[in-house]
Amino acid sequence: MPAPFERKVTGMLNYLWGGMLLAGMLWGAINGTWNEVTQALLDSAKESVSLGLTMLGILSFWCGIMEIGTRAGLVGWLAGRVTLLLDFLFPELERDHPAREPIAVNIIANMLGLGMAATPAGLKAMQEMAKDIRATGDEARTATSSMCTFLILNISSLQLIPVTLIAYRSEYGSKQPETVLGPALAATAISTLAAVVFCKVMDWKNRRAAHL
Repeated sequence: MPAPFERKVTGMLNYLWGGMLLAGMLWGAINGTWNEVTQALLDSAKESVSLGLTMLGILSFWCGIMEIGTRAGLVGWLAGRVTLLLDFLFPELERDHPAREPIAVNIIANMLGLGMAATPAGLKAMQEMAKDIRATGDEARTATSSMCTFLILNISSLQLIPVTLIAYRSEYGSKQPETVLGPALAATAISTLAAVVFCKVMDWKNRRAAHL
């Protein structure tokens, strides 16, 4: 992904979160609830550490499973099984394109609910697809159709096993954290279907405009 875009997104998020923190502290100072604000900060810090340790254990386990699968060739085998799917979703990318394997790994990890484990593969895929822009010399273009499709699919993120969500529910005391399996599958299936339809419609419009 081009560096200027990354800087813009990072700057926007810094301003957003910084503004929210300052607004909260200012509101507490104006209303005389500074003690409550301070206590909330301390409680949140304690809670974030506890949640972080819980998530670290769960994600370490699943990331380990992913690494074992990679070394055993299982991930590569699964990536080969989604060749036709990748052909449909990313027609711009040839079958020997270096971005295809990290895209497959990213999709598989997201389907297992391992968003954090999917991130390195997603970044690798974006870097490989960004090389296509530099190869054409069209520096004014910020993203290819494949890059946009990949980003939208990550946002919709079909999940067969929402590991992260189950971990959050378990940490916050849910007696049946796994009950979200059905609703999460239904919701993410609908969002992913909508994402695919949107991408294909936009691709069709772009191709039509190019031929006019």
